[in-house]
Amino acid sequence: MKRHGKRFREAAKAVEARVHQPAEAFDLVKRLASARFDETVEVAVRLGVDPRHTDEMVRGAVALPHGLGRAVRVAVFARGDRAKEAVEAGADVVGDDDLVQKIQGGWLDFDVAVATPDLMVSVGRLGRLLGPRGLMPNPKSGTVTNDVATAVREIKAGKVEYRTEKAGVVHAPLGRVSFETPALTENFQVLLDALYRAKPAAAKGVYVRSITISSTMGPGVVIDPLVSAAPAV
Repeated sequence: MKRHGKRFREAAKAVEARVHQPAEAFDLVKRLASARFDETVEVAVRLGVDPRHTDEMVRGAVALPHGLGRAVRVAVFARGDRAKEAVEAGADVVGDDDLVQKIQGGWLDFDVAVATPDLMVSVGRLGRLLGPRGLMPNPKSGTVTNDVATAVREIKAGKVEYRTEKAGVVHAPLGRVSFETPALTENFQVLLDALYRAKPAAAKGVYVRSITISSTMGPGVVIDPLVSAAPAV
């Protein structure tokens, strides 16, 4: 069984066993963050879906209004004019078959991959490497596109991909503990609204079942799952 350190245990004692309103929860997470670096604030949302069924998978991407507070390394699979556009937009590495070979050789020094549709046949060979790491380009998240320049700029500005993991949980970063509480709260609300919009038609019963936020090294704080109603269509 994993044993937490003394600082974590002391911080956990300050968390009441109840649901919190978002602003209150973010204030608490910020106050309890004790690491010597600017910790990431993360959210875990448990949804009432079964991701083993393809019609209940929740996946997409959303641009957070206040970004993530960190540099995101973007790799782009493109050639010709599209490759030039990706470079001008700020992509960290751009290539086609040469980039595929580089990754097959073990290079994985990037956070997000973008690809043009014509190169997905080649990129598909990387499925076993990129898929388990959540790095495979996907049309649903906007990372398979001919408009690579826009995709790169949005990702650099704080676009976050989300997808249900086992047990129907979505994990996503929301920013840094150095962010002001209103910024973290707004990023959270934008992500939550996106999850509601992505609700599968096959999902039955309670959709958002629990929400927990935490900093990288801090304890979890539970947010009231009824804080947001489904957005109007």
